[in-house]
Amino acid sequence: MQIYITFSLYLMVILGIGIYAYRSTQNFDDYILGGRKMGSFVTAMSAGASDMSGWLLMGLPGAIFISGLSKAWIAVGLVIGAYFNYRIVAGRLRIFTENYNNALTLPEFFAQRFPHQKKTLKIISSSIILFFFTIYCASGVVAGAKLFQSLLGMDYGTALWLGAFATIIYTFIGGYLAVSWSDTIQASLMFFALLLAPIMVLVNLSWSEISVALTAKSQITHVPYSHWLHNVSGIGVISALAWGLGYFGQPHILARFMAADSVQSLQNARKIGITWMILCLGGAVSVGYFGLAYFTAENIPLEHPETVFIELSKFLFNPWVAGVVLSAILAAVMSTLSAQLLMSSAAITEDFYKGFLRKNASSAELVWIGRAMVLLIALIAIWIAQDPDSKVMGLVSYAWAGFGSAFGPIIIISLFNRNISSKAALFGMLGGAITVVAWKPLMEYWGWVDIAHLYEIIPGFLVCSSIAVTSSIFHPVDEDVAKKFDHAVAEFNRRT
Repeated sequence: MQIYITFSLYLMVILGIGIYAYRSTQNFDDYILGGRKMGSFVTAMSAGASDMSGWLLMGLPGAIFISGLSKAWIAVGLVIGAYFNYRIVAGRLRIFTENYNNALTLPEFFAQRFPHQKKTLKIISSSIILFFFTIYCASGVVAGAKLFQSLLGMDYGTALWLGAFATIIYTFIGGYLAVSWSDTIQASLMFFALLLAPIMVLVNLSWSEISVALTAKSQITHVPYSHWLHNVSGIGVISALAWGLGYFGQPHILARFMAADSVQSLQNARKIGITWMILCLGGAVSVGYFGLAYFTAENIPLEHPETVFIELSKFLFNPWVAGVVLSAILAAVMSTLSAQLLMSSAAITEDFYKGFLRKNASSAELVWIGRAMVLLIALIAIWIAQDPDSKVMGLVSYAWAGFGSAFGPIIIISLFNRNISSKAALFGMLGGAITVVAWKPLMEYWGWVDIAHLYEIIPGFLVCSSIAVTSSIFHPVDEDVAKKFDHAVAEFNRRT
């Protein structure tokens, strides 16, 4: 009962934030980017919370629980990628999107940055966002459903709708302001939970007991859980580290940079965000590692490894504290799902509806269309997530690769290379997205099973980059396009 009360109080707080944000949302700019007035702490916490999702508290601990520390290479790659995303992309993207007709979305930025393929780029980039974000949203719905299913003992279908509704309602009402403000609370909650849970295992088990338990488990499964390189090939390590490449193309994370109030705020946000990230990822790895030792030592079977954090919290904490700790999973799910719903809504509203159907639509009209699109995307994601055997990790991996490959190289090149042409950007974007979709089926069809295990983001990122760079040789840019780029660079240098 105490867990249910704590959960209910948490949901009431988040709903209250949504209502307050609704009163502060004056126009579509506020609804999509919060009026570009987010400070460094909110930017860092919102970027972190919208990034990690239920993957942080369910997918990663579950992977460590099954395979040991050999799965922790993903965490290393993510920290490296996030650092360079802040360092290389964040400040320039903030200034460039403002200088390119105050672009509120990535498709609009691409359209303004590469004007000779404006309509085509807008359609293609928006379609890529909708395709991969719908899959990404489904991963959040699955994580939320598994949480409610485990805690409340309800069937998967009911848990699916309840978990999704919790996120949809405050995103629908408050937009970006609600999402970013609630993300700050949710990121803090995730931080608290991921540090506390491993500490509680160490309170209950000594290091020697943990070592004995893991050794005993290894003898049964033949998996050396403490070995970082067990059953991990060079392709495996490279694939895990390559997760870091995905940061350069994630619309829901890049939107946090676009919404910051200044470049200086982003510099402070980098320090806060990377520190938060290292501690949270370390906590998630520890939950899976120590959780395996705890359940082995106590001889408690765990049917679903991705619920290790949930079950561990039930055993280690009293119900009141467990309710707070487990709210962190809901926080992780809600923060990322809400960001993804909002970005999908923006793609349809700003880039399709306003771009092609109602160019003179009022701000109030766009806000309500945006809210309607939140509901539509959510319903499609729920439909995709209906399979109770869906794996959070697999869905996230595929969508992450799609965005990283299609958008990442184009974002970097567009911010640093004045000579990238519109056709080069278009061909590169298409090449990256198609490579991600086709990689595994083609490799398996040709019988190249080992190469098929290479994470799709690597060939996708390389294909997009090479096409974009080589195509620019044959399609030089106009002088006016180059001059606009130079103006944006000068503005960035002036503000920094």
